Amino acid sequence: MQSLQQQTEAKIAEGRQKNPAFMQKIDEIIAQSKSFQQGKDAIKLGQNVPNFSLPNANGQTISLANLLHKGPVVVTFYRGSWCPYCNLQLRALQARLSDINALGAQLVAISPQIPDGSMTQDEISNMDFEVLSDQDAKVAVQFGVAWQVPAFLSEHMRVDRKLDLNAINNGNGAILPIPATFVVDRDGVVVWRFVDVDYRTRSEPNDIINALKALS
Repeated sequence: MQSLQQQTEAKIAEGRQKNPAFMQKIDEIIAQSKSFQQGKDAIKLGQNVPNFSLPNANGQTISLANLLHKGPVVVTFYRGSWCPYCNLQLRALQARLSDINALGAQLVAISPQIPDGSMTQDEISNMDFEVLSDQDAKVAVQFGVAWQVPAFLSEHMRVDRKLDLNAINNGNGAILPIPATFVVDRDGVVVWRFVDVDYRTRSEPNDIINALKALS
């Protein structure tokens, strides 16, 4: 079975074949973002995370504080169901969810999409973890992982992919989360994290599981 990194690398290679000019521009934007250290304000190891209450796909409000009463929580931010890299990540996490739960932890995935648009009903029924809606990426801002979408990328979304992020998110489509994952212990402290402004790079489920094992 391919690792998540291998899957994303294959997706990147596919993109380079289909649209090399666009992917080159993405490489330049990512390099610039890294040079400006975007994501440097993300919550650090040993720091407490802010509590949040967000609606899930069924409109129920889910509180981080309530989840932490039951055990550690894995909090992962993703851009939306329209992002192929995000879908690879969510499927990879779903495949290892039993291992995460066996270690007493719960998983929540957060995107700016509105509750009734973040995933299809079929997708929701196949996910055994909470998918939460962070309208206007407010919680992403609190975690220090909000990212201003470059104008050329917004234009690509709107023109080439027919995606109106303002409508999809029912708010500010120019702010998206940096795909980031935090392992939070029962005291609300970050014990492991993965933050990379390159949205094509994601944390491996194995690394998350190893972080949870270290807690126990």
